[in-house]
Amino acid sequence: MKLFLLYLKRHYKIMLMLLLFGGIFAGVFSLYSLPVEAVAYSLVLCAFVGLVLFAAGFALHLRRHVRLKALQNSVTVSLDGLPEPAGTLERDYQELLRILREHAVQLRLRGENSRRDASDYYTLWAHQIKTPISAMRLLLQSPEPDIAQLEAELLQIEQYVGMVLSYQRLEDDASDYLFREYDVDEIIRSCVRRFARLFILRQISLDFPGTGLRAVTDEKWLDFIISQLLSNALKYTPPGGRIRIYRELETLCIADNGIGIRDEDLPRVFEKGFTGYNGREDKKSTGIGLYLCRRACANLGHGISISSRQGRGTTVRLDLSTYTGKFE
Repeated sequence: MKLFLLYLKRHYKIMLMLLLFGGIFAGVFSLYSLPVEAVAYSLVLCAFVGLVLFAAGFALHLRRHVRLKALQNSVTVSLDGLPEPAGTLERDYQELLRILREHAVQLRLRGENSRRDASDYYTLWAHQIKTPISAMRLLLQSPEPDIAQLEAELLQIEQYVGMVLSYQRLEDDASDYLFREYDVDEIIRSCVRRFARLFILRQISLDFPGTGLRAVTDEKWLDFIISQLLSNALKYTPPGGRIRIYRELETLCIADNGIGIRDEDLPRVFEKGFTGYNGREDKKSTGIGLYLCRRACANLGHGISISSRQGRGTTVRLDLSTYTGKFE
């Protein structure tokens, strides 16, 4: 009964229009003094035909309603079973449903890929952070623990924790960005002070005369990028090596004379999870650091590129001249 009433409500305008037409015909016939029986007979015939058509329309509507109700249990799987559209509007609605369905599938796949990538990274991260923790435990078991080495291992743990937090924040496109003009040298000095102990322990010299660069950026994220690049340079530069931080126009350069990167690995160093030959040899690389740097640079509107020769060192360039203000 409810469906029947809804069908009447949907077509009441047509029914009112037919009644109005019947009244018009009856009025016109009466003006020409036609017999009442003829007028009544015509109206009855029209009403009968209208009722037949109305019943047929309602039966078709009921059949489509039953079919659509049956499809509600499978609509999350496929829209192929939808009945043929009865008009332009139904065709438009079905097309809208297909578009929404495709969008929902894409969102689901994207979510599944993101969860899988996060699970893989967190699993790798859990294994990687065990190394400095185990090293600290061994150092603490010594009668006279090497405080400097303990600080170095603690710094490595802080790096891993900072990296996983940055990974989480980068997954949120509306992360906390604050764009201002900053003195880049101040950010660099803060990073260098953080790694000072590692420079001393590994006997690696630093050449940083100051760049004089100023850039519109986010201080926290630029600090993260520079810290990650310095960490990589320290990791792959042998004792007695040198790291240079200098300026080329509006580009910040961080160069080392370490082991370098193979030519075949160079095009893929910014891919998520790619460790390359050096990472496999080092056994400590997560393959996520440079990927996060590239993501952060994209959000900041900065360019990042890398050049290297195996056995001769690596240079990373940050183009600080560009700025998109994506999250401003």
